[in-house]
Amino acid sequence: MEQPEPREIDFAARAEELRQTGVKRVRVNYCDMHGTARGKDVPLDVFEQIAHDGLSFCIANLTDGLASNPTYAPGLAPDRGFPDMSVKPVLSTLVQIPWEPETAWCIGNVEDVAGGSSLASRSLLARALELYRALELTPVIGPELEFFLLRQDENGRLTRYLDRHSMVYTTGQRSDPEGVVRHILQAAHEMGLQATSAFHETSRSQYEINLLHGEALPTADRTFLFKALVKEVAAKHGLLATFMGKPLNDDAGSGFHLHISLFDRNGNNAFAAPASKDRLSELARHFLAGVLEHAPGLMAFFAPTINSYKRLMPNSLVPTAVNWAYNNRTVFVRVPADGGKATRLELRAADGAANPYLVTAGSLLAGLDGIRRKLEPAEPVSGDASTGMPLGPCLPLTLGASLSALQADQFLCEAIGAPLVNAYCAMKSVEAERFRTFVTDWEVNEYVWHL
Repeated sequence: MEQPEPREIDFAARAEELRQTGVKRVRVNYCDMHGTARGKDVPLDVFEQIAHDGLSFCIANLTDGLASNPTYAPGLAPDRGFPDMSVKPVLSTLVQIPWEPETAWCIGNVEDVAGGSSLASRSLLARALELYRALELTPVIGPELEFFLLRQDENGRLTRYLDRHSMVYTTGQRSDPEGVVRHILQAAHEMGLQATSAFHETSRSQYEINLLHGEALPTADRTFLFKALVKEVAAKHGLLATFMGKPLNDDAGSGFHLHISLFDRNGNNAFAAPASKDRLSELARHFLAGVLEHAPGLMAFFAPTINSYKRLMPNSLVPTAVNWAYNNRTVFVRVPADGGKATRLELRAADGAANPYLVTAGSLLAGLDGIRRKLEPAEPVSGDASTGMPLGPCLPLTLGASLSALQADQFLCEAIGAPLVNAYCAMKSVEAERFRTFVTDWEVNEYVWHL
C-alpha cells in the first residue's frame, strides 16, 4: 500500500514557504500507463484544499493512446461510464521548478473513486514493496537513462542537435555545444533528483544521465520527474528530447538500464556474499533466476512500443535472449564487477520509453517469485551474447509477442493484478493494430515504383 505522508507536513506552512520564494501555482502530475506525465496546474491559494481532497480526472485517461485515441480498456470505459479517479499530491515530492520559478512540481498518487488503485502503476510498485517489507527487505534501484536531443528544421523534419560523431563518454563543447545537457544536469540537481553524471553516448546527439541509487519508490519518483524535466528543459532550448527506443535508423537506440539490490533490516546488502565463488548470495541468485524465468512477460513493460523492438538487434549491446553474465554488457542481466555493499544486478533490456514504475515493480515481483520458489539460474554465458546466434531462449521480438507472453505468465498476471494487465494489454493492442493498418514511408519507397 502507498505509505502515508509524514504527519509533520503542514500544508499551510509549506504553501506559505513556497509563496515566499515566489511560487504562484503547483503542477500536480500523475503517471499514466505509458509513463507519460499528466496533470493540472492549480493556484497556490487552493493547494491546501487540493492536498487534502485531491484532484479529479477521468480514469480512462490512464490508458489513452499516445495519439489521444481512447482505448476503451476493460474496467475503465465505456462499461463504467468514464468515471472519475482522484489524484492526491505526494507532498514529499513537492519542489520548485528552476526554469519556471513561479511553479512548484508535485507527483500525484492515483486512486479510483470506486475504491483501490489497481490500475495505477505507482501504486503497483508500492504494493510490491509491501511484499518485500514483510520479508524485512528493502529494494534499492539505480536508473541509467539514455535519450536523444533533436530539433525541427524549416520543413518540420527532425534533425540531430549534434550531427557529428562525438564518441561515448565525451563532455563539454564538442558533445554539447549549446550547453543543453549541462542545463538539464543542473536543473536536476536543483530539484533534488540526485543526478550523478551526464555524458554523450554512442550515437550522434544521444546522451545519458544517471541518477543516484536509492529506495525503490522515491527513486522511481525521481526517474518519472527526471524524464519530464529532460523534455521540459530541452523545449526551453527549442529542442525535442525523446526517450523513444530507436528514433533513428542509422544510430543505436536508447536504453533504460535498471540496477537492483536488496538490503536487509541491518542495512547490509543481502545480494552480497564475498566468500562465495561468484560473490552473489543465494538470495541474489534466486532473485536473478526469477527475473530470467519471467523475462518474456516482463518485455511487455521493458519494451513497451512497436518501435522498441527495432532496438533489439544483434551486435548492438542490447540483449536478444534470456541470459546473464558477469560484467558483460551484451546480456539480459549483468552482474557488475563491484562487490560488497555495491553488489547488484543490472537489467539491460528496457528502453527509455518504458514506464519506470512498471519496469521496477515487474522486476521486483519476478525476483520475489524466484526467492519464494528458491529458483536457480542457468549457467552464466560468456562472450558476445548479442550476436545472431542467441545464447539462451530468444526474447519476444514484437510488441504483440511480448503482450502474449505477459498474458501467458500466470504468476505475473496474478501478482500485478488482472485489472492492470488487462487494461495495459488492451491499450497496447490498440497501438499495435493502429500500426498494422498504417502505410509507412518504407513500404511506399520499397514497393510503389516496382510493383
